[in-house]
Amino acid sequence: MTMPSRWNTLWKKNEFLVGLTILGLCLFVGSVNSAFWSLPNLFDLLRSSVVLGIFALGALVVIVSGGIDVSFTAVAVLSMYITTKLLLAWGYAGPFLWICLLSCGIGLCLGLVNALFISAFRLPTLIVTLGTMSAFRGFLLAFIGSNHISVLPQAMVAFSQWDLLRGRTPDGVLYSLPGAVLFLFGAALFTWGLLRYSMLGRGIYALGGDAVAAERVGFSLSRIQFFIYGYVGVLAGLGGIIHTSLSRMANPFDLVGTEMNVLAAVVLGGARITGGHGSVPGTLLGVGLVVIMNNSLILLGVPSYWQRVAVGLLLLAGTAAPLLLARTRKRPHAGEEERS
Repeated sequence: MTMPSRWNTLWKKNEFLVGLTILGLCLFVGSVNSAFWSLPNLFDLLRSSVVLGIFALGALVVIVSGGIDVSFTAVAVLSMYITTKLLLAWGYAGPFLWICLLSCGIGLCLGLVNALFISAFRLPTLIVTLGTMSAFRGFLLAFIGSNHISVLPQAMVAFSQWDLLRGRTPDGVLYSLPGAVLFLFGAALFTWGLLRYSMLGRGIYALGGDAVAAERVGFSLSRIQFFIYGYVGVLAGLGGIIHTSLSRMANPFDLVGTEMNVLAAVVLGGARITGGHGSVPGTLLGVGLVVIMNNSLILLGVPSYWQRVAVGLLLLAGTAAPLLLARTRKRPHAGEEERS
């Protein structure tokens, strides 16, 4: 393959285009406000990417399979709130690992509720997850509680204080890189290996590409769907308990409305709403773009309500770009057929 053809192939890859967009955005914002390049700001970007990235990995698996899940934030809130209340009632004083497992287990059960309706009753994924999102939130507020819990188990407080790096700027500003980023990297590595190298990952892509063809070649669609929504529930439970620990407060109204940011990140990363396409590196780049965009508006002095406008426009652009590129690629072939 010659160098021009390699370059032509590279620029058509969505990950490359998103990476260029991130680079251009960083250079622009950094030239306007030099505080963008400071270690406190860069570490804040990584901190803001942890929970959003974990949610995005779950949403990626669903979208690759051809579905849409909007209930993961409700699963996350319900999982973390039940976990926190149970731990306080038990007087728990153990390690953070068991807290994660409990929250992930609750998330798994809630995710399997989605899988049951989608697989057994063949209902549309968007309708099911919209319904369960409302039901989970209603159940939480009606039967479990709606008060903020600011007194957390000691293990959760210790987790929020766990830093990989910590320092102070010449101006005396403290900065730190939270250890929670390791959970994001671990989840990303596992999801990447699952989608790229496992037979189950091939089944997820096949389900999103053509469900009928996937079933004909021997994939069990029911088992795949139960795994997908169970896995999303596990990641939602993990993201919820990490969010609560880092913010040091269990707030039942937290995370509501972040579904748009998560879906925008996944779509910008190259996943197609129609299914069958998407990658973990692209999703992480999409998360970075959304986080940097929100951060940049603040540094540029733009009112916060414009963040939703920016994310909405990014979502439209991320959805339209792959379709436009596909059409432009088909036009030359169509012209050649007409000439022939």
